[in-house]
Amino acid sequence: MNQISPLAYIHPEAKIGDGNIIGPFCYIDKNTVIGDNNTFQNSVTINYGARIGNNNEFFPGASISTKPQDLKFKGEDTICIVGDNNSIRENVTISRGTASKGETIVGNNNLLMENMHVAHDCVVGNGCIIGNSTKFAGEVIVDDNAIISATVLCHQFCRIGGYVMIQGGSRTSQDIPPYIIAGKEPIRYAGVNLIGLRRRGFDNELIQLIHEAYRLLYSKGVLAEGIEEIKQNLKITPEIQYIIDFVSTSKRGIIR
Repeated sequence: MNQISPLAYIHPEAKIGDGNIIGPFCYIDKNTVIGDNNTFQNSVTINYGARIGNNNEFFPGASISTKPQDLKFKGEDTICIVGDNNSIRENVTISRGTASKGETIVGNNNLLMENMHVAHDCVVGNGCIIGNSTKFAGEVIVDDNAIISATVLCHQFCRIGGYVMIQGGSRTSQDIPPYIIAGKEPIRYAGVNLIGLRRRGFDNELIQLIHEAYRLLYSKGVLAEGIEEIKQNLKITPEIQYIIDFVSTSKRGIIR
């Protein structure tokens, strides 16, 4: 049974599961689908096209599936997907997709802190922590278990690798490969994310292998040569293959 404040508005065409708590002054538009056991604190807006899973908590002022801030958007029928077990803090905004991809996706078990923005057609993976006032432009991809500190600005079309730690206040217009610390000004590689990897259960041997991969990668002026060094000299575990694939397919180039 849902608990719905009499001061909330829910469009008659909205589809809502069971066990949800919907606080006062919430607004839930048509063409929205909401799963079970979600909590919407006061003044949460769920806009047209939202697809929300289970066990999420939305804090006051959050606005989900907003109209894209893209002048090319012509009202096409797009969606915004939010998975399960996410904490969406105060004043977070997540835009729905455009004709480019048709959907914006936030996965499972993420913490999106106060006032951060996920633009149209972004894909945020699982287990990510994204700090206060961080902003993702359109079509940014964030892989699983990334930690992104406060007030980080990320250019459109960038990709952020898994298990990274990005320093607060950073700006990036290039891709950030997995398992590293990125920071300073301008942003650059600042070593392997040792503490983060240990917390995630990576053993010392694997961490050393990742460190050696980046030593070889960055020792060459041309990244393709660094990748060949890795292939020739290191054991190719799934983690090393992830680094190789990430760098090889980067469209914006990686930070150095």
